[in-house]
Amino acid sequence: MQQKANILLVEDDPNLSDVLTDFLEMLGYSVVLAPDGNKGLEAFGKSNFDLLILDVMLPVMDGFSLASEIRKSNVAVPIIFLTARGQMEDRITGFKAGCDDYIAKPFSSEELSLRIEAILRRCRLKNQTALEVYKLGSLTFDPANFELRKGSERINLTPKEAALLLVLCENKNSLLTREKALKEVWGDDDYFIGRSMDVFITKLRKYLKNEPEVAIVNVHGTGFRLEVKE
Repeated sequence: MQQKANILLVEDDPNLSDVLTDFLEMLGYSVVLAPDGNKGLEAFGKSNFDLLILDVMLPVMDGFSLASEIRKSNVAVPIIFLTARGQMEDRITGFKAGCDDYIAKPFSSEELSLRIEAILRRCRLKNQTALEVYKLGSLTFDPANFELRKGSERINLTPKEAALLLVLCENKNSLLTREKALKEVWGDDDYFIGRSMDVFITKLRKYLKNEPEVAIVNVHGTGFRLEVKE
């Protein structure tokens, strides 16, 4: 089978890591395995990866800390957290650390496969499509490069932040329902993911706080509207 993507798997459970490695390789992916956070960070620095799958409860350096370290140098590579910790607080912490998806154990191999394919598909579409650049007050939003720019200043966005802001821009001055945002950005309108989306909305508002002509407005019980004065 033709190799589709290079995946870094950081998982300390030897039985699960063996099963996952075999499964991902069977699907045609190239897999590099690391047993703890430090070794995961070392492996990330030595190769180019299309996707990272990180356990949260890792020895030496936990998955949240590992993701935060990786995001300092690379805001674009997609990250999936794989963990037995499924509480809402942990999901929010994971998304704040810059992850693109969060899968709680136990999970089915089909679910993991579909979520990987969905993330990689979105990445490929972004790379293949010439995306419009948007003016947001004095800021310029470049979705292809995950950037907000103002003169020489740059704000680097995570892939999820950029994807959510792009959907808002595509629906500028119109209602964007929560369901549509969730399905276009996360591929699912799950309740817990919806709560996590609010974290991203808060972060986007912080980036736009100095732009008096731009605002992300809550439409109670329905969704959001990106208001931009022309």
